[in-house]
Amino acid sequence: MTVFIIRRLSQSLLVLLVTSILVFVGVYAIGNPVDILIPADASIAERDAAIRALGLDKPLLAQYWSFLTNALQGDLGRSFVFNQPSISLIFQRLPATLELAFVALFIALAFGIPLGLIAGLKPRSVADETIMTGSILGFSLPNFWQGMMLIMIFSVWLGWLPSSGRGETGEILGMTTSLATLDGLAHLILPATNLALFQLSLVIRLTRTGVRETMPLDFIKFARAKGLSERRVVFVHVMKNILIPIVTVVGMEFGSIIAFAVVTETIFGWPGIGKLLIDSITLLDRPVVVAYLLVVVTMFIVINLLVDIVYSMLDPRIRLSDTQ
Repeated sequence: MTVFIIRRLSQSLLVLLVTSILVFVGVYAIGNPVDILIPADASIAERDAAIRALGLDKPLLAQYWSFLTNALQGDLGRSFVFNQPSISLIFQRLPATLELAFVALFIALAFGIPLGLIAGLKPRSVADETIMTGSILGFSLPNFWQGMMLIMIFSVWLGWLPSSGRGETGEILGMTTSLATLDGLAHLILPATNLALFQLSLVIRLTRTGVRETMPLDFIKFARAKGLSERRVVFVHVMKNILIPIVTVVGMEFGSIIAFAVVTETIFGWPGIGKLLIDSITLLDRPVVVAYLLVVVTMFIVINLLVDIVYSMLDPRIRLSDTQ
């Protein structure tokens, strides 16, 4: 296992290096932030001074080398707009995004697995057809449209839930979270539901497919022949078998939830890193955009490694040495 982890970490560092080059060149080659940050009536001397202060007077290769040298020391640059370290801005907003992502993942699993079990255990029934039709809608409808419909129905028409903001926060185990207050929970429901809909549909289909493939297998027939109750057969033998692909896919999707929470955070005014990214792109705040993308890539790498480890723990037949 140690050799596997070292090898994966080495590959991860290479991925980060290549990503940093692509992101840096792509972001820094587009637009000129000085045009936004400096007033139109500024003099040429003021404009040149701003360019030098931001380090934009150097060649692109020199700018990247300076960025890479500082990044190895944990410095991903200072925001042009906020004049703060980019990484600190991201870490200030990251808890809100993680909170939203974890709640969305919880919703997807809490509703997706039971619904998938019902559909898988009762194929071609009314329940199966209804659940699978709903999952198709979850896959097909655009995320931004779903968000607007949720706001229209539950905020505008019914007036049950707030449509934007994070609401009042409190502390749980020393962490500031919306889960600690009723107002925070009310603000969290709609964006978390919107973010969970795609993953909910995915979990339903994975669970149903796993159940349909597992039920005819010999070890299920043997378990029934031993006189085990149907509940034990389903919740022990079937569940243990179908959890492996679910954990693998959901682990990968958790990174996607964080990376693609941008739309949901923008629609619902959720103060996370996704909204920070949109604001930074609008203002051409290059250091924040680069830092955001590198942080997200790092999170993907860590999640992939954890998924591999959990995968091997769920199935004793799998050994990490086989994946080397």
